[in-house]
This record gives sequence, structure tokens and C-alpha cells, in this order.
Amino acid sequence: MEFISWNKEHLDDVLRLWNQEIGNQFPLRKELLRQNSFLDHNVTFGGSWIALNEDEKVIGFVIAKKWQEDLDIPMNPEVGWIQVLLVDSAYRNQGIGSKLLKKAEELLKNNGIKTLHLGRDPWHYFPGIPNEYKVLKSWFEDRGYTYMGNEFDVICHYSDHESVPVPNFEDVAFSLLCSDEKTDLLDFLHRCFPGRWEYEAIHYFNKGGIGREFVVAKKNGKIIGFCRINDAKSPFIAQNVYWSPLFEEELGGIGPLGIDRNQRKNGYGLAIVQAAIHFLRQRDIKHIVIDWTGLVEFYGKLGFKPWKSYAQYTKSL
Repeated sequence: MEFISWNKEHLDDVLRLWNQEIGNQFPLRKELLRQNSFLDHNVTFGGSWIALNEDEKVIGFVIAKKWQEDLDIPMNPEVGWIQVLLVDSAYRNQGIGSKLLKKAEELLKNNGIKTLHLGRDPWHYFPGIPNEYKVLKSWFEDRGYTYMGNEFDVICHYSDHESVPVPNFEDVAFSLLCSDEKTDLLDFLHRCFPGRWEYEAIHYFNKGGIGREFVVAKKNGKIIGFCRINDAKSPFIAQNVYWSPLFEEELGGIGPLGIDRNQRKNGYGLAIVQAAIHFLRQRDIKHIVIDWTGLVEFYGKLGFKPWKSYAQYTKSL
């Protein structure tokens, strides 16, 4: 067995191993693997490794990340991420996973990382360990990771002719973002939601987004809230439609979303989600996922139910 640095020459083999081991629950597409684990500038190629057996077959891999982008975004440079750690089930209990994890942790620690999360990375797959993998949770706990709570993906299904109206407020209007409102949205996010959500919006426009993926709430002509929506025509594969191969029909996604703190407690938050559903239903999308949330009861008011759940884990290095 040998360990080699993360490299695109083994992309197809990594994809095969993923779908062999967890593809029934989380079917991975080649395009998504390339997007999240090779094109993301935050991948630490010195801390990401592939394990090969004596026949040079991929039997495991780990992907590590740290913030490396030159953007005016308040991301903590002392936080790192293990995006994925996976070992072929036929080669488990041989110390391969432990060695992969140790190599990733050592590199991150030597590069100033003090807090390490499982998942939750930029261009992540998971916000934690999927809760069906109970053995994996115990495995990480034995290696110093601390459970921090659960997060959920929630889902709602609609029938063919079921419509959802845009909420009616006297002083607030909900609409899709116009192409000439890009600067207004980015200014709003920089002011009200600096960090990850702003980061994702910047990349959205850099990849050719024209506004159809953003619902905005406007009061007196100014943006006071936003909600992202995603479908198969979006400029990249967004997190709430990652697992669309599980569905025969098109999957739509909602989130993230937020309301200016000075405008909260007026019902605008739930209303902008309803507006997002309206626009996705106009695209004839019947299945809608909201990912990575703890607000199960809140979204339940609009008919969403838990679909997948994840245990968040963190370690101090």
C-alpha cells in the first residue's frame, strides 16, 4: 500500500470508490466531484491524499481544506475542514483511515489551523457526518472529535397542479433579482451577511449567474432580504440539489436566505421562502430541498419534513 498526493489523474477512481461505498444514499456525479474537490481553491493538495493497494487501485482518500482565496471575505484563517474521508469497505480496520486522517491533520496544524470541522467546508458535500453512519461517528470520537449537534436537510413534494402564491405585503415586494441589481445584492450581503453567503454569491456571478437564482425582498425599492433558489439550469451544482440523481424528476433547492436584522419579526423570513417556492413551482419543480438547517419546525410551517440528518463534529488541533 502507498499514499500519493491528491491529483486529478485519479478522479474517476475516486468517483468509483465513492459511489461503491455511499452512492446509494449520496450519488456523486463526476461534475460535482470536480467542482467541489478539484476546482475549489481551498483544497490543500499537500494535506489531501489517496491510498493505493499493491495493484495501484484506489482504496481510500481524504480531502482537506483551509481558506486560501484572496477575497475581502471575513473567513477565519485558523479554521480547517476535512471534506471527506472514505476507505473501501474491503480494506477497513487496517489503519488506512487513521493514517489518512493523521496526514491531513498534521498538514493543517502545521499551516496554522487550530479548529478542524468535519464537512462544512466551502464547496462542501456534508454539514457533518450523515447520521446513518453510526460507526463512523464513534470512529471520529475516538480520535478527539467532539459532537456539536445535528443539522438537517428538509424536503417538500408538490403535485402537478399545486400552486403557491407570492406573499402579499403592503410595503414589501418579492421578485427574482434583475441582472442590473447584482451590485445591490452584493452590497446588501456585504453589509448584512458578510462571510460564507456573500462568498457564494460572488462565485455565483463569477460563474455567469444572471439573477434567476435569487429571490429578493424589497422595501421602498431597497433590498432587505434574499433567498437563493437552485435548479438544473443554475451555473453550478448547488448544495441543496447535490443528490438530485435520487429523483426521477427535477429537484429544486432553497437556501441560504436571510432578512436584514432591522426588518425581522415581521414575517418576512417565512414569506421569502414561500416566494421562493412560488418561483420554483413556476418552473414545474415538484421536489424541493432546503439543506443544512436546524430550523425544522420553522420550515415545517410550509410543509417541509426532515429528509437527511447530519452530526456536526469539531476538533481543536
